[in-house]
Amino acid sequence: MRLEAITWERLTDTLADRLADLEPQDGSSWPRAAFDGAPASRPGDLARQVGEALRLRGRPSLVVGTEGFLRPASVRLEYGHEDVEAYYSGWFDTGALWREVFGPLEAGGTGRVLPDLWDPHADRATRTPYVQLPPGAVLLLHGPLLLGHWFPFDLTVHIRLSPGALRRRTPETEHWTLPAFDRYETETGPTTAADVVVRADDPRHPAWNG
Repeated sequence: MRLEAITWERLTDTLADRLADLEPQDGSSWPRAAFDGAPASRPGDLARQVGEALRLRGRPSLVVGTEGFLRPASVRLEYGHEDVEAYYSGWFDTGALWREVFGPLEAGGTGRVLPDLWDPHADRATRTPYVQLPPGAVLLLHGPLLLGHWFPFDLTVHIRLSPGALRRRTPETEHWTLPAFDRYETETGPTTAADVVVRADDPRHPAWNG
């Protein structure tokens, strides 16, 4: 894969321009974008920057993080605090994401989206109010392991870290999650599945293809 050097500012503007012009292929009124990457790659930062760039273009958007859709601790940690299989396939409530985020944005949907569902620190429902997205508003969903769930994204961005960079930039207390990302590379192949790939081994000098 050939990657070209780019600044974060130019990348943000390029993605915002693309999303501002994007028409969903399934008849939905709301374009949906994924910002996929391990926590160490900080996909939420890019999602929020793109959301701000869309705002400056007069295009509303909603940034949603999958950390707001974690399962309750009793389910998430049933097999311990460092179970790789649970992290890979059971930590995030994909059913709730389908029901509360993607379902309302289907063709003919209401556009009424729940930005988050569960507070993992308090281990209780957030009670966050629903947000009514007008037609044309863009969903910017960020989090890890996003591309293996058949979510109906119209644009997918994968922020890639090499295994060495991922290990260096992941806190030691979270190194137990690293095998999940090795498995994700093998089973999902995000660098080939994504529409846009951003290499961020050196966070000051990203490179991309797209």
